[in-house]
Amino acid sequence: MTNGLSLEELMKEETYPEEYAEGENWKILHGDTLKLVKAFQPGIFDAVITDPPYASGGTKQNERNRTTNQKYSSMSATNALPDFDGDNKDQRSWTHWMAEWLYDVRKACKKGAPICLFIDWRQYPSITDALQWAGWIWRGTAVWDKGNSRPQKGRFRQQAEYIVWGSNGPMPISRPVSCLPGVFRYGNPQNRIHVTEKPLQLMKDVIQICEPGGLILDPFAGAGTTVLAAVMTGYRAVGIEVTDAYYKLGSDRVKIALEAEQKEDEK
Repeated sequence: MTNGLSLEELMKEETYPEEYAEGENWKILHGDTLKLVKAFQPGIFDAVITDPPYASGGTKQNERNRTTNQKYSSMSATNALPDFDGDNKDQRSWTHWMAEWLYDVRKACKKGAPICLFIDWRQYPSITDALQWAGWIWRGTAVWDKGNSRPQKGRFRQQAEYIVWGSNGPMPISRPVSCLPGVFRYGNPQNRIHVTEKPLQLMKDVIQICEPGGLILDPFAGAGTTVLAAVMTGYRAVGIEVTDAYYKLGSDRVKIALEAEQKEDEK
């Protein structure tokens, strides 16, 4: 490939994943993020945009140990989407795990590269700790307003998730990136293929924090939404996905959507 996405350009020798999917300007690697982020060449990514497992959905450990469908979905068992890995850690283990991959992925990023991490209110304090322990500069928080949630009498609606963001060292204001909003209002996607899938337009908006044409890394690719949004808007993207079902679902989704877009453009 000539777009900087060959395995030789991305990764150190003898560290290639056993399986990967690819197309023009994108690649999704099948494997464990903790291992694969150590294998990237230094200083190759322009941004990290990702939605990691929250390991949330409960205040007690037995609640967090439930499956991801039990925690995050109201679908019946017959219609349930596949569960995903990595969501059963307690808060201390999750924070250390986050700090470990964040530390290694920072080495693979260019100086000044932005990072955006989706999270909910329960793990918000821990993710800001992990980000800073790993050497990133924490620069603020944006809000994803989902517009609806399960109402609870006498309480505020939990209708927002958060985007904790920062940078790999100084981040010059001279970058060719416009001022972005601090609140994004999109409902949950319909007909989603992942339990915690984010809206495609939301991801198209968020990735604008990256310089035009940049190479974006999503270490938790899931449904492939970030990878798809990146390629559709003129970026290049590399994703990592450990769960077998979502590696296939996400890769197939990106391929099919981009092929359909290309056919539409050719009309």
